[in-house]
Amino acid sequence: MRARFPEFRLGKVLATSFTATLTERQGEPVERIPVPHRLVDWLAVSGLAVDSCTLAELDLARELREAIHAAATAAAIRDRLPTAAVQVINDRSVHGRAAAVLTRAGERRWRLGAESCVEDALSVIAADAIGVIAGERDGRLALCASPTCRAAFFDTSQSRTRKWCDMNTCGNRQKKARFLANQSGRPGSAK
Repeated sequence: MRARFPEFRLGKVLATSFTATLTERQGEPVERIPVPHRLVDWLAVSGLAVDSCTLAELDLARELREAIHAAATAAAIRDRLPTAAVQVINDRSVHGRAAAVLTRAGERRWRLGAESCVEDALSVIAADAIGVIAGERDGRLALCASPTCRAAFFDTSQSRTRKWCDMNTCGNRQKKARFLANQSGRPGSAK
């Protein structure tokens, strides 16, 4: 029987979805890719299927994830991008053999190298991060308002005022906490 792992938080933006493989960064961190086969699983559901993953490749992936998170966080608060993070993102971007291909439905998909290796998939994620952080997409980078999360996310809402990385988790948790705080402060409520 395979061990149970936390569910993935999948978003519409590859780079920030990848950084969400580590959540609750300011609380009790939840690692969603703790072992190599979970990275293989995440890549598959993200359209970047690979054949296998080694511990060394998992380490490269985590290094990239943290570099993207650091750079996206800096971009969200309009701070200077960390040099080390930029270097990791750039290095991963140029080391893969992935190509964008167009489907008959008019969608972009990624074709990895002949051996479908993790390095190819990481180059796609790094290239996506470069596009997002460089401001090449319609939207804005923001940080989750949850004090335990603080994940960088890409806000494409019409007003660009989204507060949470994920409404079903962070947003609901914050709304529930506010509701309970309001309930405990009402006269006649049980304390």
